Amino acid sequence: MVLALALSLGAAVSLGITRFAYALLLPPMRADLGWSYTLAGGMNTVNALGYLLGALATPWLLRRWAPGGVLLCGAALASLFMGLCGFFLDAAPLLVQRLLAGVASALVFVAGGLMAARLGALAPQRGGLLLGLYYGGTGWGISLSALLVPWVLERAPHPHAWTWAWWALAVACVLATAVLVWPVRVLRRLDAAAQPAVQAAAAVPLPQGQGVFSARAMAPALVGYGLFGVGYIGYMTFVVALLREQGASAAAVTLFYALLGLAVVLSSRIWAGLLDRSRGGQALAVLCGLLGVATVLPAVTSVWPVMLASGLLFGGVFLSVVASTTALVRHNLAPAQWALGISAFTVVFAAGQIVGPTVVGLIADGPGGLARGLVFSAAALWLGALVAARQKPLT
Repeated sequence: MVLALALSLGAAVSLGITRFAYALLLPPMRADLGWSYTLAGGMNTVNALGYLLGALATPWLLRRWAPGGVLLCGAALASLFMGLCGFFLDAAPLLVQRLLAGVASALVFVAGGLMAARLGALAPQRGGLLLGLYYGGTGWGISLSALLVPWVLERAPHPHAWTWAWWALAVACVLATAVLVWPVRVLRRLDAAAQPAVQAAAAVPLPQGQGVFSARAMAPALVGYGLFGVGYIGYMTFVVALLREQGASAAAVTLFYALLGLAVVLSSRIWAGLLDRSRGGQALAVLCGLLGVATVLPAVTSVWPVMLASGLLFGGVFLSVVASTTALVRHNLAPAQWALGISAFTVVFAAGQIVGPTVVGLIADGPGGLARGLVFSAAALWLGALVAARQKPLT
């Protein structure tokens, strides 16, 4: 379990900081640089495009290098690109940095997910929990960002105080990358020790089609997961901006985002049993449905306890959706197919994230504002739940 917690810093870097810390920086950057919501959302759109490119490249890289090497290289590059964001004021170079950070974060997330799946295979009775712990690491990154960014913004010299926040987040990524060296080394030794058993299992012939990845066979889960990417990213991009519009104080925003991150961490235990039991798309469907409820709440009310409940529910669910797809791969595919399966889900996830922020930003720039944009996000999540429910076990 300690090994899974250490490995979870990969998820903290790739999503918790590199992706989701931007939500805290969006309001001050938009006010300082005069951005529209469309451009602000475009920053996360190009980040998702980079994530897609990285997800497409990762299987090729994993055929040539060990996942631990890909993980550490991606984490180092993500740290670099996060720091570079603090040196630019024009939109064009910032878009390039967000694109490159997306590429690096995909390398970290896919390689780390593969390592978490292998760790779960070494302790199958706790496989769902170990996967949840890895993906729940995103919550550590979110909570750290929630505490670090406002603290830096209050103390940094003006103008452009937000540039110092990018540099502080880059330092946090560097420290996390240094810690990741330990689980990479340990898992390399465990993989080497388990290799004879893996080879023996691989020598046993499987029934025709069993354990082999097929996009057609997994189409409902893939489509449902793509719609999850469309829906959840609108909330994570704009919910802080919506809180600011509704008059929430800096302390309230910090509390909201920190609690959301803490809920992500705790979600690993909440949903571990569901991930272990679900061989088809049931877990993905249930979690997407709950996420739609969390997403629509800020669109219909600004009552503070309801907003807090929305953040807690969202945090307690959304990374478990990601874990559910890795669990689906682990339950239905042979270990040699895991990298391909995880990469396929990462690709559709990234494709959905490309659509989500720009569409929500376009809607938010029109009548109805951000609230109407979140209704679109919730609808995408509920549609994803309906589609994912059609996924049957492959074996």
